[in-house]
Amino acid sequence: MTTVPTFRAHNGFALPALGLGTYRLNGDAGADAVAQALRAGYRLVDSAFNYENEGSVGRGVAASGVPRSEVIVTTKLPGRHHARATATASIEESRSRLGLDATDLHLIHWPNPSQDEYVEAWEALVDAQARGVVRQIGVSNFLPEHLERIERETGVRPVVNQIEVHPYFPQEEQLAYHRERGILTEAWSPLGRAQALLDEDVVREVAAAHDITPAQTVLAWHVARETVAIPKASSAEHQAANLAAAAVVLDDAEVAAITALGRADGRLFDGDPAVHEES
Repeated sequence: MTTVPTFRAHNGFALPALGLGTYRLNGDAGADAVAQALRAGYRLVDSAFNYENEGSVGRGVAASGVPRSEVIVTTKLPGRHHARATATASIEESRSRLGLDATDLHLIHWPNPSQDEYVEAWEALVDAQARGVVRQIGVSNFLPEHLERIERETGVRPVVNQIEVHPYFPQEEQLAYHRERGILTEAWSPLGRAQALLDEDVVREVAAAHDITPAQTVLAWHVARETVAIPKASSAEHQAANLAAAAVVLDDAEVAAITALGRADGRLFDGDPAVHEES
């Protein structure tokens, strides 16, 4: 079984360098995929209220046979549930759908700044953590200004910020900001959802040098930059290949060459957290 490095947040909370994304892993097939991944060695599973698969993720965790204490189950609070009372109920509903005594890591999915209720949502998570409903709390798609505001108004700093990171959008400034404050970076869509990325000459050259696939090369790039990658994979073959990438060590020059693929228009869609609104 692959030994996966871990990264630690400001409070000592640790995440494995590679986890399982579950977007569109739904129903019985989704539950089977989660159980299969955990048996293969995954210990971090990422879900969200808006993925409509918390029930399947929870069943997969239960069916895997892996001790509950070894698994970190993540879910996310949707934008339409930011108001304090609604957020509290949503957090508890997610726990119920997952079938867990507590969610291990609960994030705010997007800040929805024009709605201006993300501080209320954060207060609900802080309270839920105090009550034992969730174990660790964080955010997703937050900019530094959002992170600073919730900490200033509550005194509580997130342990995680899950953001878009891939070679076309490497987010060097935001990653440096997170490191300075002990906030772990999780990368959604770590492979960029684009075959074009995997066909880049530099990615293929690094892959050939290490006798690995282009996808494994990009995942190894994430590990080298201390970002937690959570690629989705439903087949046992892809799950094993992704997990194995966590043990690949790239040198500084290889990391820099892949990072240089970054583009000013590198986002996958019009998802600038300063203006994007998630329902």
